[in-house]
Amino acid sequence: MNVYISGISGTGMGPLALMAKQAGMNVSGSDLSEGAVYGELKNAGIDMEIGVQDGKFLKKKLEQGVDWFVYTSALPEGHDELILAKDAGIKCTKRDDFTAYLVDELGLKMVAVAGTHGKTTTTAMIIWVALKLRLPVAYIVGTTLGFAPSGAYHSEDKFFVYEADEYDRNFLKYYPWIAVVTTVSYDHPDIYPTKSKYVEAFEQFEKQSETVIESSSFDKDDFKLAGEVRRGDAALAAEAILKMNPELQRGKVIEILNEFPGVGRRFERIADGVYTDYAHHPEEIAATIDVAKDEAKKRNKKGVVVVYQPHQNTRQYEVREGYRNVFEGVDKIFWLPTYLTREDPNLPILTPEELITGLNNKELVEVVNLGDNLVEKVKQHVGTGYLVILMTAGPADGWWREHFASD
Repeated sequence: MNVYISGISGTGMGPLALMAKQAGMNVSGSDLSEGAVYGELKNAGIDMEIGVQDGKFLKKKLEQGVDWFVYTSALPEGHDELILAKDAGIKCTKRDDFTAYLVDELGLKMVAVAGTHGKTTTTAMIIWVALKLRLPVAYIVGTTLGFAPSGAYHSEDKFFVYEADEYDRNFLKYYPWIAVVTTVSYDHPDIYPTKSKYVEAFEQFEKQSETVIESSSFDKDDFKLAGEVRRGDAALAAEAILKMNPELQRGKVIEILNEFPGVGRRFERIADGVYTDYAHHPEEIAATIDVAKDEAKKRNKKGVVVVYQPHQNTRQYEVREGYRNVFEGVDKIFWLPTYLTREDPNLPILTPEELITGLNNKELVEVVNLGDNLVEKVKQHVGTGYLVILMTAGPADGWWREHFASD
């Protein structure tokens, strides 16, 4: 099968491209810029065009034969490639349909990890243990992994470990053998207009699953990882691993999870005292700060400094009241303007000052922009012994790495 993926090099589509390639499909695709998985795709020999997606590269591939056009949710309906693919009469779907097809075609048992928060880390933990114990697993995770590719498949694989994203109702395309549900609160108001609609989607996901894991027979205190929430993720991951192979020794699973190295953009250490994280929701922020405080103690740091970039103005209307006490325990907060994406044009842009007004410790907040001044402020705090962490789901991560990542 010839598959073309539009938006191929990001963490949502890149791992899927890797798995499809390893399953024997001819994969090609395009992207506006080199995403986080670009290097892995290039190493896998996948033919890609990076730059303006005007349809020229897709037209060339259509002449060679394309059976399925897979596109990211970020692609607008009037996108040149999508229009061209539809006009050509080939099958066009988002990633969920194609992923569901792969699982069925390859005869894999799906272990799907869902949740408002913690799903990426929990998915990566399951992959980490499975690879260490040589369990027959294919997988896709929505980030980069320092210990393995972000997506993989081998012909002998029996299980498929998958980070099942609720955005765009992606996870409702699946009927998992095991569903691991980390947390259910509320997010993505652009997709789910009310919390009840959001919760209903998770309830439907659980009904579609053969087995649901929401708690664990493992005690969080069995794990020595930094942060109570991360230890809770480890307990859920351990429970899933035992469901996959009940004969495994619990102590061995705990031992391997205690060596978990982390994943890209989930409390990722990029230099001494400098970290980056994807947190952009109050509950995620609180959990990440909990991890950061534990880590600071372990590394004998003076305390924790946060650089925060809110994500999506539409979301800020839903979460701004939740910021009140989530930054408690930090020593300084640098607050960036909101990263704008998929916005409601009828909603005025909330300023940083409007978002911080309800914080219990707003006296610690300094409103800043990305630039040299912030670089110097961060370097000063790192140099005087603080752990400094950026929290963003936007492009500030790239800027952060450019200025602070160790070679």
